[in-house]
Amino acid sequence: MSLLRIENGSFAYRSGPQTLKDINIELEPGEILAVLGPNGAGKTTLLRCMMDMLHWQSGRSLLDGEDIRSIPASKLWRRMAYVPQARSAAVSYTAFQTVLLGRSSRIGAFSAPSEADMKAAEQVMERLGISHLADKPCYAISGGELQMVLIARAMAAEPEILVLDEPESNLDFKNQLIVLDTMTALAAEGVACIFNTHYPAHALQRAGKSLMLSKDGRSVFGDTTSVVTEDNIRRAFGVDALIGEVETPHNVMKNVVAVGITEEKVPDAPCEKDKDILASVTVIMRSNERASLINSAFRDYNHLLIGRMGLPHRKSEKYIISVMLEGPAADIEALSHRLSLIPDISVKTTYEQEG
Repeated sequence: MSLLRIENGSFAYRSGPQTLKDINIELEPGEILAVLGPNGAGKTTLLRCMMDMLHWQSGRSLLDGEDIRSIPASKLWRRMAYVPQARSAAVSYTAFQTVLLGRSSRIGAFSAPSEADMKAAEQVMERLGISHLADKPCYAISGGELQMVLIARAMAAEPEILVLDEPESNLDFKNQLIVLDTMTALAAEGVACIFNTHYPAHALQRAGKSLMLSKDGRSVFGDTTSVVTEDNIRRAFGVDALIGEVETPHNVMKNVVAVGITEEKVPDAPCEKDKDILASVTVIMRSNERASLINSAFRDYNHLLIGRMGLPHRKSEKYIISVMLEGPAADIEALSHRLSLIPDISVKTTYEQEG
């Protein structure tokens, strides 16, 4: 049974066209889901329907198999936390007081925050690098700083599911990386994260699953490598895009560049990567902490494995794993992408030359 599931969710605003049609998604603990689509495709509406802030006209949201509408709010918000898009704040609460509000679902109605609650708020602010904002009123900080405070408030609730509406939009490069790294770390700790984004590259670099929405109500859901493709981007956004790789000293990262606007209709039939090829994947672990996640990925793609070798480097206490693979290019790419989402490891996949 999935932690969160949406079954046939559809929604339209009064006297308007259908915004969302037959949405079906599943999310497990520790997974990251990216929601993409052009402006007006219904990304924020989807999040609100999912959490029952808006009501599905048909379909439903299930949390551990239970319809969210039947779950008392006090119980629901102990398990889920929501970060809306940051707006200018006129409230006089300080940043610390705002973050501390995130503990309210864990504090009795007539109880004051405990020392543990105060400590939890302090730790979250430190984790996000915003401790220096603690005593500043929210009306006196920038939109980007307020965004970080709202993320900290949600994290302070210690939810099982963290839902973020365009968390990177108002942030500079450094704070974007802090938020993305934090989502990756939370997922490794078992928290399910859902985020709306205007950045397809962020989906490819961080999310195991993606949902792409189009303005006509159509949607595509699945593993990110099968959803965030050049054809699907062209179909949903109306732009030609190139998906490439950027090699760093530690990893190979996917990147997406929009190269032009297109009016040409894209055929619905996807291009299948079904030809068997040879490839190798090399993983360097800095510790055994992520070994279970790596082994789980290899087990799920065991049909590709034709050889595996492990080499410990005792001096540095690092471990190198080299795996030979044979199978459809799409499956090898999906395994490589899943490994790339695991924090604190280095991954590189090498493919055979054609011909």
